[in-house]
Amino acid sequence: MALGEMKCVPCQVGAKPLAPAEAEALLAEVPGWSLVEEATAIQRKFAWPDFAQALAFADRVGGLAEQEGHHPVLTVGWGFCTVRFRTGKIKGLHQNDFVMAARVNALVG
Repeated sequence: MALGEMKCVPCQVGAKPLAPAEAEALLAEVPGWSLVEEATAIQRKFAWPDFAQALAFADRVGGLAEQEGHHPVLTVGWGFCTVRFRTGKIKGLHQNDFVMAARVNALVG
């Protein structure tokens, strides 16, 4: 099943962050995203023609995050919205982060 078709699942007790090789493999499935924060998070900066459209996109990402129960850090400015995912409970990356990245990518087609 493709990442964009998956749903987020709660982390199990004792879950470990993805190994670097696992994160790299999943990263290949989410175009435009990159590893940041010493490979403990992923992010993508989306460009928009103005602030209003960047803010509207952030609102759509927020709605998706509420649906899935997995929330990003959003940074919005004139003409951009940066989205960053990291699973705080495990202090690193989980498959949910990549599921959400794929779902966010789908918002922009």
